[in-house]
Amino acid sequence: MLRPFSRRRFFVGALAAAPLAKSLPAFDTVPAGDSRSQTALELRKRTAASQSKRAVSAMATNGDEALYANRIACFSKGLPHDASGEVQPLAYDALLKAIKSGAHADFERIPRGGGRKLNNPQSAFAYHLEGGDPHTFEISPPPSFTTVANAAECSELYWQALCRDIPFQSFSKSSLVQQAAKHLQVAPSKLFRGTTKGDLAGPYISQFLLKPIPFGSGKIEQRYRVPAAGSDFLTMSSEWSQIQSGIPPWRAATYEEAPRYIRNGRDLAEFVHYDFPYQASLGTALILLNSGPNSVLNCNQFRSAANPYRYSTVQEGFVTFGQAEVTDWLGRVTTAALKAAYCQKWMVHRRLRPEALGGLIQQTRTGARDYPLPLALTNSAAVESVFARTGSYLLPQAYPEGSPLHPSYPAGHAAVAGACSVVLKTCFDSSMLLPACVEPAADGLSLEECRDYSPTVGEEVNKLAFNVSMGRNWAGIHYRSDCVAGLKLGEDVAISILQDLARTYTEDFKGFTFQRLSGVEVHITPQGEVVEG
Repeated sequence: MLRPFSRRRFFVGALAAAPLAKSLPAFDTVPAGDSRSQTALELRKRTAASQSKRAVSAMATNGDEALYANRIACFSKGLPHDASGEVQPLAYDALLKAIKSGAHADFERIPRGGGRKLNNPQSAFAYHLEGGDPHTFEISPPPSFTTVANAAECSELYWQALCRDIPFQSFSKSSLVQQAAKHLQVAPSKLFRGTTKGDLAGPYISQFLLKPIPFGSGKIEQRYRVPAAGSDFLTMSSEWSQIQSGIPPWRAATYEEAPRYIRNGRDLAEFVHYDFPYQASLGTALILLNSGPNSVLNCNQFRSAANPYRYSTVQEGFVTFGQAEVTDWLGRVTTAALKAAYCQKWMVHRRLRPEALGGLIQQTRTGARDYPLPLALTNSAAVESVFARTGSYLLPQAYPEGSPLHPSYPAGHAAVAGACSVVLKTCFDSSMLLPACVEPAADGLSLEECRDYSPTVGEEVNKLAFNVSMGRNWAGIHYRSDCVAGLKLGEDVAISILQDLARTYTEDFKGFTFQRLSGVEVHITPQGEVVEG
């Protein structure tokens, strides 16, 4: 039964197990009588030994890189390209050599095409001393760029580019939205949404991106600087070509005069353009903690059946089972999730960005090249509609610079969002109801009451995770499968870290429980074991 939002109910959730974690042995109690230093050493050794049982990922690819010698299906932005936009072979070979060796000197020898630098490829080799090693997390290969599945993902991006300026509040009235939904074979109410119950209900934007954020003794209203309607980029071949070589953009966005609540796809894309890695999740934690002298909740500890201080008349949580841990854990899982994501991006998949695929479509449709693209993509109604609007078949980008200079799969924002969703659903009662829900007015200048909508914290956290992930798709820089894989990867990383952290308490602690995005409920015991169901 759902329970109302209350100052006495925090910190519950459930942990979904990473498949590799199920075989980990139980964590034995350290023998009594050891010195503090020896006990701490044994704890570190046994925790490290337990995580060392994880196998290195199989790191299987979709085969695109080996199939096409000219590397047309691979990420190469920032390297030197020829006039048609194809990467120079020697430059790509230098990238592969560096990735094979992992040596800093080899990375420094990779040729550059322009002023922008590659985004941190050597981080793919970094170690992490908490949770699973970044190379032990498995994700499935993305769709090959010639498949119908990839054509559907790319068509969705073309439709999103066309629908960027339509207020989410007006989606049901838009003929363009109806056209997109029909072509993508989804109900209009599900268009560009995730698949969880939270994603599919209520306003498109999570309450945690709309409600004011308590910050010290003040609060932050979530109105943001957003580009004006129609601020699209990389719609001309000359502009597209220079951007692929890493040359900085020569055009800039025009911005609205007044800040706005996030009311459409362009606003959401801009939010995840300049956010710091776990900004949305930290804001969510502050909203839920709502700590401070004038707060409604004024609660410094999380509440759940697992919290040993829930019914204590002597102690309360702060350093442990309190807000200090909540805010700390968000940062901890962020760096670990990014290391795992960058391992997959650079070492394994090297998937081309959507803007690069748009270039292949442009070259094929104009007859400049004949690339092996499926007709479902080159003749897509979405591609035709973009041509009618812009005069080219290129995928319009929301950012002047297009995508970052690192491969597409999996999405880094999604990995962070998935990891932080685990922390939030572990640290707060997911069944709590959120009161006074709102949605932005069509102009984004005000918030309107959203009646007959009473989501749970867990549902809105799930929606937040997908908003953050899909915001990059609204910009045109990621595919849906990038988001899906990134979210799951982030969850798996966070689970492994909570396995280690569960072993550090001396309180009478029952373990962590939460429900992951797939709906699977998992429990992490105080011994660090992961139990599904």
